[in-house]
Amino acid sequence: MIESFGARLRVAMDGHGPLCAGIDPHPGLLAHWDLGETVQGLETFAMTCVEAFAGTVAVVKPQSAFFERFGSAGVAVLERTLAGLREAGTLSILDVKRGDIGSTMDAYARAYLAHDSPLRADAITVSPFLGFESLRPALDLARENGRGLFVLALTSNPEGAQVQRAMSDGRTVAGSIVDGVTIENAIDNADGSARVLGSVGLVIGATVGDAVQKLGLDLAAANAPLLAPGVGAQGATTGDLRTVFGTALGNVLASSSREILGAGPDVAALKAAARLTARQLNAILST
Repeated sequence: MIESFGARLRVAMDGHGPLCAGIDPHPGLLAHWDLGETVQGLETFAMTCVEAFAGTVAVVKPQSAFFERFGSAGVAVLERTLAGLREAGTLSILDVKRGDIGSTMDAYARAYLAHDSPLRADAITVSPFLGFESLRPALDLARENGRGLFVLALTSNPEGAQVQRAMSDGRTVAGSIVDGVTIENAIDNADGSARVLGSVGLVIGATVGDAVQKLGLDLAAANAPLLAPGVGAQGATTGDLRTVFGTALGNVLASSSREILGAGPDVAALKAAARLTARQLNAILST
């Protein structure tokens, strides 16, 4: 039987701390590392991150867009990045935020979640704003293959509020997404066995303040891993996490990219920055 993504994620978080380190080859970071804005610069950046983060942090999250902008050669670098993390035994979340309907969503799911895909990751980010059930092909394939999803729910960008906090049938859109994730994760624990962290996670921005409480979102009941972008360079401190997540604090996987990547290109410095961030997060999230 294939071990679930949620079970593997919990082991990784317990062993390395609740940190997801991003690989974001942003033009500014390439320049900071004295790398050219070329495929060669991209590959040096990505492989340096793999060397630094593999076996150091619980999860690594490449941002697909920064690879895609280089065309097919950039996607080939992304394939090698994901392969390097797999070979090292480090979990990956590919940040692609895909969302579509029918056969197109099925194709996206197979591109990133099928066992034989060169772009396969342990989990991907997805957008539910065509309706939660539009994600069904990805939800089913992820469960079948022991992989995971992180569903956008309450993001920290100001524009997100007009959709995510809108009301429909007496429930906010964000609330309906949390409800859908709660149901999916309950299916995996329907036999009454020991409760394992679910494999369908939520993306909740670390900078949303008290919005979770104001909107009445029961994150603890969702039993979902909670990917929390925004720690560090985007403004959220580790202390903000307690306000945002409340009783679900133990399921938070905090994402930090630019703050850690700014320590590069030295591998040892990147490792040290990641370990320091993980220790700081662990002090907040384990209490």
